[in-house]
This record gives sequence, structure tokens and C-alpha cells, in this order.
Amino acid sequence: MFKKILVLTVCLMMALGVASCAKEKDVLKVGMECDYAPFNWTQATASETSVPLEDGGYADGYDVQIAKMMADALGRKLEVVKTDWAGLPQALESGKIDLIIAGMSPTADRKLTIDFTDAYYTSELVIVVNRNSVYTHVTELSGFSGAVVTGQINTVHYDVIDQIPGVVKENAMETFPAMIVALTSGKIDGYVSELPGAVSAVAANSDLSFVQFAVGQGFVAAEDDVAVAIGVKKGNEDLVSQLNEALSGISEQTRQQMMTDAVANQPLSQL
Repeated sequence: MFKKILVLTVCLMMALGVASCAKEKDVLKVGMECDYAPFNWTQATASETSVPLEDGGYADGYDVQIAKMMADALGRKLEVVKTDWAGLPQALESGKIDLIIAGMSPTADRKLTIDFTDAYYTSELVIVVNRNSVYTHVTELSGFSGAVVTGQINTVHYDVIDQIPGVVKENAMETFPAMIVALTSGKIDGYVSELPGAVSAVAANSDLSFVQFAVGQGFVAAEDDVAVAIGVKKGNEDLVSQLNEALSGISEQTRQQMMTDAVANQPLSQL
């Protein structure tokens, strides 16, 4: 009798374990910082396009819409895991998240530890400045000689500052909101951003503007450095293939409209 009970108990535990694993696999955990509008942000109230966060609030933005599409394509329920920018690679490696969809560029250095899908958005690098500053009408990098410029930590944005002759390279900052505060307070003269982020910042802050350089006069960056792609744990080729297939079904027109919508929907209070 005891043996029967033991066998039944073991079988029940195994069944619960299988059910738990199956339930876990039904969820697609996507990491993003939720602090990089218009790619991703945190808002206080729900909307038609937002996703609830475990610790409260809601995630929304361009990356969230891409994440929804990927979850649908994989037949899984989306869970957005709000994660500090610097902690995203480690969260992916440890299995805390399944994907990074966070406006991350598939740079050569990142490809050493992370596999990436095809690009889901491609942009250009600009410098956000105060609207009434002497840098507003600059058209080439040399015009920022002597300026105090920064970028987000662990990004190409910060690395390319070295291309500006005579620049005063300020220490990298953790978030874009922090850089906006530094800019409006006069601590810095500008920060490097992708174009959508600059458009979003200007839309939310009437005192800001951005410099879009003349052809051949701006930053020199590899194609992967100005593209953003989905990060996948190293060696998961099947998942990368599935995601690429899903991405291939999103037209360029749809991608651009999604970005336009993200800029328009981003709450001004988030910047």
C-alpha cells in the first residue's frame, strides 16, 4: 500500500512539474528598460496598446508592439520584464527573459555573446540640444568642437562621440530622461540619440531641438550600429529563424507607421 501511495505521489509531482513547464513555455518573457521613448516607456494607466508590468504600471512603445507581434507569431502570451539597460544581456543569459526587444543595436561586440534577428528598425544618429543654444543650426560634427556631449552607457551613441573633433566627452549616463535633465539644466550641451528618440524628446520638451547632420558630415557608423534587432540567447538558431520569419511579414510602411504612432502616443510626462 505504501509503495502505491509513493508511486502515486511521484506521478503527481511529475505531472505538476510538466504542467508548470508547459505553462512557463506558454509565456514569452521580453526584456526592455521601459525608459527609452518612443521605443519603450512606462506609463501609469492602461491603453489599447500597453502591456501590464508585474511591479505596477504599463509598458508601451514601438518595442512593445513588436513584442506583441512576435508573441502572436510564436503562439505565446507576452510578458514584458522591465530591466535596467545594463542588465539586459545578463537577464537573457540567465533565462530570466527569453528575448531582448529594447531598441538594441546588433553591434559586433554584442554579437559575441548574443544572437540577433534581422533588423526591425533602422535609423540615424543625431544630437539633441537646447533649442536656443549656439549648436541648433550646426550641420557638421566639427561644429560641436568644445561642446560638452554625452550618451547612454554601453551604447554606440556614447562611442561615436569620439568622432567629434575637440569635444568634451561627458561621462555616460544611465537613461535618456537623465540626459534630458542634464541638458535642460545646462550640465551638458547635447546628447547623442537615434532620430526617433530625438523626435520624441522634442515633442515632449518645447525647449529642445536636435541636429540632423548634412550628408557626409555626421557620424560614421556601421549599418548594424544604427539598426535595432531582437536579442536571443546564444545558440538558439531555431528561435531566431522563427522570429525572422515573423519580422519578414511586417512591411516597411507598417514599421514606419508604428513608429509614427509610438511618437504620438508617448505620454509627455514620461520624458
